[in-house]
Amino acid sequence: MKIIDLSKIQNKSKNTKRINSFADDIDKGLSLKNKAISSKYFYDDRGSKIFQRITKHPDYYLTNNEIEILNKVKLKLPNILKLKEIDIIELGPGDGSKSKVIIEGFLKKNYIVNYYPIDISKKALKLIKRNIKENNRLNINGIVSEYIVGLSYVKNLSKNKQLILFLGSNIGNFERSQSVKFMKSINNNIKKDSYIFIGFDLKKDPRKLNKAYNDSSNLTKKFNLNLLSRINNDLQANFNLKKFIHYGIYNPLLGAMESFLISKEKQQVNIKKIKKVYSFEANETIHLEYSFKYTIEDIENLAKKSKYTIEKHYKNNDKGFINALWKK
Repeated sequence: MKIIDLSKIQNKSKNTKRINSFADDIDKGLSLKNKAISSKYFYDDRGSKIFQRITKHPDYYLTNNEIEILNKVKLKLPNILKLKEIDIIELGPGDGSKSKVIIEGFLKKNYIVNYYPIDISKKALKLIKRNIKENNRLNINGIVSEYIVGLSYVKNLSKNKQLILFLGSNIGNFERSQSVKFMKSINNNIKKDSYIFIGFDLKKDPRKLNKAYNDSSNLTKKFNLNLLSRINNDLQANFNLKKFIHYGIYNPLLGAMESFLISKEKQQVNIKKIKKVYSFEANETIHLEYSFKYTIEDIENLAKKSKYTIEKHYKNNDKGFINALWKK
């Protein structure tokens, strides 16, 4: 497996700009009246490892629901595409356990597969080596990059039709208007007549949702608090993690799970690289994440607004999760 780190290909000024964007976003987020930090910053190396543990926890139903679907469709997708060679590009592959199911289906149908997992964490990409082994019909090139930059890079390399994997209901991390913008950006950076296979968690009993995002092993708590550790390490801050609690709750009006960190007491935090001190009141929140849940109508509207044609919806047995096949 070859790993291409796009951040190293960029020149020094661009690297500096990328690093500063993290500091700028943290400064903007903690300066808001209602403090907020983007969920994209969860996934440093340690955050990625914790999230992999979350996906395997019995309270976190999403993984098993989706794998159930992947096993149903792994031999169907190659027949729908009717090709001899395919470029499979995955956004946020995790440890590759899900993509392995899809790839094996294409290999069994005698495809040549070129697999391009894209992730901002180099260590996360290295996890794929344990699950997926290259052979004479499977080539793997890991791309260390943000999603759209990585897609643009692969588009220039790609000689075949593409199948984009965006699994795990990661689309739910975008607010409704943002999800349209993001899916349009994907559309603009993939080849004509290519496909996208995307996971959607459907609206369901809030009790099941709340349990999934507040697992009994406190992994989600560790995952969220790790964001403060990242700020401490990367920006020389002095967050005391013991002074914050994790709180996750389903908001039925938004149709989304929301995650917060809540300050236990009145306190101040110094971030040296930003050269600022931030004040927190007791019980003040930092909003970290949305995880929007979908209806069939929501999925159809998103496809239409972002210029895709829906080919097929695949549901798991309890019909709480959908993997949709769209075509550009």
